[in-house]
Amino acid sequence: MRITGTGHASVFIETSAGSILCDPWVNPAYFASWFPFPDNSELDWERMGACDYLYISHLHRDHFDAEHLRRYVPKNTTVLFPDFPTTSMETELKDLGFTDIRRMPNEEVVDLDGINVMIQAMTAPTDGPLGDSSIWVEDNGIRLLNQNDARPAELTKFAELGEVHAHLLQFSGAIWYPMVYELPPAAKAAFGQQKRERQLDRSLRYIEDLNAKWVFPIAGPPCFLDEELFGVNDVFGDEGNIFPDQQVFVDFMAEQGHDNGIVLLPGTEATMTRDSIEVSQPIDDVPAFFERENKLAYLRDYQARQRETIELERKSWSHPEMDVFAVLQERVEPIMEQADQMSHGIGGPVLYQLTEPTPENPDPEIIEEVVFDFVERKVRRPLPEDKPRYRFRLQRRLIEHLLYVEEEDWVNHLFLSCRFSTKRIGQYNEFVYTFFKALTDERVNYVEGWYAEQQPDAEDIELDGWVVQRRCPHLKADLTRFGKIEDGVLQCMLHGWKFDLESGRCLTSAGHEIRATKEASSEA
Repeated sequence: MRITGTGHASVFIETSAGSILCDPWVNPAYFASWFPFPDNSELDWERMGACDYLYISHLHRDHFDAEHLRRYVPKNTTVLFPDFPTTSMETELKDLGFTDIRRMPNEEVVDLDGINVMIQAMTAPTDGPLGDSSIWVEDNGIRLLNQNDARPAELTKFAELGEVHAHLLQFSGAIWYPMVYELPPAAKAAFGQQKRERQLDRSLRYIEDLNAKWVFPIAGPPCFLDEELFGVNDVFGDEGNIFPDQQVFVDFMAEQGHDNGIVLLPGTEATMTRDSIEVSQPIDDVPAFFERENKLAYLRDYQARQRETIELERKSWSHPEMDVFAVLQERVEPIMEQADQMSHGIGGPVLYQLTEPTPENPDPEIIEEVVFDFVERKVRRPLPEDKPRYRFRLQRRLIEHLLYVEEEDWVNHLFLSCRFSTKRIGQYNEFVYTFFKALTDERVNYVEGWYAEQQPDAEDIELDGWVVQRRCPHLKADLTRFGKIEDGVLQCMLHGWKFDLESGRCLTSAGHEIRATKEASSEA
């Protein structure tokens, strides 16, 4: 088996029975905020696009690059499709012209002309854009797991199938927190450092659970080439930056006693047998490439090459003829009416403050305010007595564009762009962000049903003097593996959520109480 790095989460897998192209992403995503790092545009996409199978893990635009798929992948290519409950990604694939979309049974091994393949679909509302997945491939006893962005509670399903030789997984940030939050610099840096450490630790736990022969950090980091966002790149010695690069993670692995990490650059080729691996890198000195000054110079050159692309993207966002307030009322209020679980979870108003920047005034005044009232289920203007749970400030033209293209998932376009700032009252509220990725009848009904079906976990475990429910109330992670207790607070290390065990209250988000009691012997 041979794998070729094709940038970010993308990889080209060659087996004895055919090739699989996974998650090809080349064009900028999220309002031209994200670019692949390093640049992968000069690869031989004609050759790799002529693959036997195409696999797209989920609908995030750094995995699903419609323009690239339209140009390079023949439309009769067999698409290996995760068993997602909503139709969004399948519809987009059909709109691009793909005709052979093979829905894979969830967590079942399928023989594809001599190679075994299994896809694990994740379907919680917080999994990607209502869905994420991993793919496992076996060719003549050589096994690969491409986990990419997926965060399953455990990797048991894959480990049971035999020793894994190549484990590809996300290690870097794919979120807007804490960069966009309006916080004092010291607080923002502290929260960023916690986030960075948590995501590195989470990836390390997956690595130790699967114990694969070789590990390839993928699915990050993106780079930010618009000058407004350039400071988000991890080249300024900021320990709170959540976008560490591939070499940082391989070095981190080595510090933790794992010397089997391999940097997968665009063009890296790794040929594996059951007992050996031969790696060919496209550059002579990989660690030197990632040194701060070299990386910064590379990003500046890359930025210069993409300046025209960014400017063209910017010009496409404005739709001044649109009455934003009226269109929001027309489209969003019917969704709010159906969102019983999410509206209850949000429990108050969410405020959008829209601005209109100019070259002379990059930090302009607010020109329009819109309130999403989740008590009355209305889109309205602000009232003096409002106490918004969340307040978002962003350019009006970004909302214009989302409405113009009838975007059903603002998280997948707006929030990941980092082109906004926000402030909240109280704890993080997952229902706010889940609602704004569910702006169609199908999506909101699926999410509402999923939340309604959640039942308290009946199984308890003993953990550091406490009896607690085994599964995390957030996304059902196994707390025997991911739970850590300190000073009466349990933290689920899979996603970082915290719970006060004495009261059962979730300290991270409203509405996720945990069942916990002190062991009798510990109280004596």
